[in-house]
Amino acid sequence: MAMLNWPDIHTVLLDMDGTLLDLHFDNYFWREHVPQRFAEKHSLPIAEAKTTLQGYYQRKEGTIDWYCVDYWTRELGLDIAQLKAEVDHLIAIHPHVIEFLDQMRRLNKFVCLVTNAHQKSLMLKLNKTALHNHLDKIICAHDFGIPKEHPEFWQRLQLKQPFDKRHSILIDDSLPVLRSAQRYGIQYLLAIRQPDSRNPPKEVEDFAAIQSFLDIMPHHDMPA
Repeated sequence: MAMLNWPDIHTVLLDMDGTLLDLHFDNYFWREHVPQRFAEKHSLPIAEAKTTLQGYYQRKEGTIDWYCVDYWTRELGLDIAQLKAEVDHLIAIHPHVIEFLDQMRRLNKFVCLVTNAHQKSLMLKLNKTALHNHLDKIICAHDFGIPKEHPEFWQRLQLKQPFDKRHSILIDDSLPVLRSAQRYGIQYLLAIRQPDSRNPPKEVEDFAAIQSFLDIMPHHDMPA
């Protein structure tokens, strides 16, 4: 991966789950932990619970409800926030993330987290990782009522936190989100090759991608 033209980049927009944080927590939670608790609640075999939940998930994928803790609590009759706390030991920061964030600060980049995560999930993860200590701003899509996959998200973001899209980078593990940002005109876009450390690398289509933030770490001798 070639080094980015960091002097041309003023704003760094970063996804959280799968980008800064290992997606293993979320994948395990929705694919294993929730089915286990759902099966217990309804006295179902675990395989049947997984099949049932997969139908629920597919219907909401890409919508704000998919990311909403309160929606799934109502829909499934399970306390999703409490269930997340049960496995919060799996929340982990990807390698070299903190070093990268601190380098961005040193170079006077504006570092903004833009996440689809619900506020309850966001707070759980920030409490576990202290990521907020390395960021300038946190934007939660639930405050807009629309996810990053939707073109209007970026317009709302521009109003909430003005940025020059010609001098901005978005790093995200979601291809639909990257495509949405591309249509909006964000100049620099990067995918994450392996969002979940326990799963193989994913297909990133035509987007440039990084294996870790070490791939794009600015040189320490770069002028601030």
